[in-house]
Amino acid sequence: MTAERSTPTRNPRTTDSSVAVSAPAGGMSRRAVLGGAAAVTGAVAVSAAAATPASAAPGTTGAPSPAARLVAALPPVSGITKRPRLVDYEVVELASLLRAGKVTATQVTKAYLDRIDRFNGPFETYGDNGLYNAFVRIDRAGALAAAAAADARFARARHTREELPPLLGIPFGVKDSVAVKGLDAKDGSHAFDGNTALRDATVVHRLREAGAVILGHTVCSAFSGSITGTFAGNAWNKDYVPGGSSQGSGVAAVARLAAACIGEETGGSIVMPSAANGASGIKPSLGTSSVAGLMPLSPGYDVLGPICRSVRDASLVLSVVLGPDPANDPLTLSAPEPFPAMPLTARKGRRPLAGVTIGIPQTDWMRTSSGIQVGTPPQDTYDADHLAAFNRLRQQLTSLGATVEEFPGLDVTDPAGDPYFASSDVLATVDGTNVSPSSAVLSPNRYEIRYWDAVRDFAATRPADQAAALLAQYGRRAPGETSPSFESATRLGGMIPASVRVEGEKRRRRLQANYQAALDEAGVDFMLVFSLGARIGLRAGGGFPVYRAYYQLPNALAWPMVSFPVGYDSTAGLPIAAQFWGPRFSEPEIVQAAIDYQEHFPQYHNAAPPDPVAGPPEVAPRMLRSVEPSTPPELSNDPLVAEEALR
Repeated sequence: MTAERSTPTRNPRTTDSSVAVSAPAGGMSRRAVLGGAAAVTGAVAVSAAAATPASAAPGTTGAPSPAARLVAALPPVSGITKRPRLVDYEVVELASLLRAGKVTATQVTKAYLDRIDRFNGPFETYGDNGLYNAFVRIDRAGALAAAAAADARFARARHTREELPPLLGIPFGVKDSVAVKGLDAKDGSHAFDGNTALRDATVVHRLREAGAVILGHTVCSAFSGSITGTFAGNAWNKDYVPGGSSQGSGVAAVARLAAACIGEETGGSIVMPSAANGASGIKPSLGTSSVAGLMPLSPGYDVLGPICRSVRDASLVLSVVLGPDPANDPLTLSAPEPFPAMPLTARKGRRPLAGVTIGIPQTDWMRTSSGIQVGTPPQDTYDADHLAAFNRLRQQLTSLGATVEEFPGLDVTDPAGDPYFASSDVLATVDGTNVSPSSAVLSPNRYEIRYWDAVRDFAATRPADQAAALLAQYGRRAPGETSPSFESATRLGGMIPASVRVEGEKRRRRLQANYQAALDEAGVDFMLVFSLGARIGLRAGGGFPVYRAYYQLPNALAWPMVSFPVGYDSTAGLPIAAQFWGPRFSEPEIVQAAIDYQEHFPQYHNAAPPDPVAGPPEVAPRMLRSVEPSTPPELSNDPLVAEEALR
């Protein structure tokens, strides 16, 4: 892929593509493998990738390979500014230094492992372990072996001139809900002890194919359920929340415990930890990257994406992992093929954003301690530091040539504009439960991938205490029942009539069309928002004092978002972050704008936090129900929980 800016074709990013999860003829749905290992092994792998993903289509004869085009966009060694520490270099810089023989993959990997040893704290702890607790487990031997193999390839290539993959020797962390072969994936809870991945997830497989060194799993919120997070400590001050649910990935990238990380988002779980820690993260459009091998939360919303220190790093990682995976994730077939080239370099000149119109949606209401501030422009709810950063950012973007203007956006409190996301309409009553438009889509999706059955089958292989914890988390209490059960949960998902599901899908596409129309009417290319509007709180129940009430709306729309730091508050020195948010498959457009911004204003993403001082752990290493302080429904990563709080 080339480094030049590429504007995606308009048609593929509209609402034509279905967002339902369905199995291809003769194949399997994208996570039908859940529970499928039981007949062979006697135990159920709740997270396991299916067959090796299909390779990207080769280029035309004589054209450079996709890997070669990515490598060609790396910065020249002569242009790389010397960083204070090896771990301070961006991924694209490390890739160039490794190719030039200025550093070895083993040196880089050991530098990150050393920081993990010094600043992470005890592993396998879902709670405050006294330090960052960004990594919940590592594969030290596997990482060092991969680094040694990378060094051997670098040495051999000096004689053979063989083509080397773009991420060769770069150390990564991967969210605890994503399959890494041979490691347990626990989704933030010891209730999933023994859930050993039989194969790499597609995204992990593609990282390895690109030469990445997998360090291990980064901690996530319990059952990926909270967007605030408390298991890890914030990268800038471990006494503050890190954002969730991909909290460890947000912390590790900024705290220099990994060069880059993979996060997962269902409703805010890449954007919120990126914002809280000042990382540069990309939440892709639904279908851009495969989610095969992910422990699912809500298929049809779930996406996997990169969390890094710079947007150009995140774009490089996304370039490697995106692409069709038809056998394992049919939703990847909805993306343009070939996908428009992801940018890796800033555009030249002082006004790279000339001709771009960035809209600030005035009906993108914020939530404060007083509730959702309907009728109040979002920027009017920001604290002094966030408002100053917001106004400064507007000026900076304008100085780069962009037209930055306020526009109405789409008010999802108006039923005429939102027939799906926050709609209070009841499409049916099934098993005593009212079915909302979003439930009409997501509950059948869960049913089709054996969401509840896979957990039940896995629980049957585990000790009684684990089984009880899983039942308590995933079972449903139907009207008239005294305790939750998997039978009730499965029954609800399986009994929603096809006509109701189709109506839910139609409404979702209507919402997408309505929001696109709001952009088109105002002449807006993409949007600028602040997901967090005030200094985040302490881990001891602080949470998010001011945040976007509809943080899950991009997931309902299936639209992408990129988060990047734009300042720091004047009290605790915590990051302030902005997000660009655009139509489906507009990743190249919004990422290019963020790269252009960081080229001219690098002081925010280049800043490094101070190293933490160890404190006493506040939780035992193994607690089956080690949940973060009671998560109110409006802060849940589960759309069926969070959206209910909006109704």
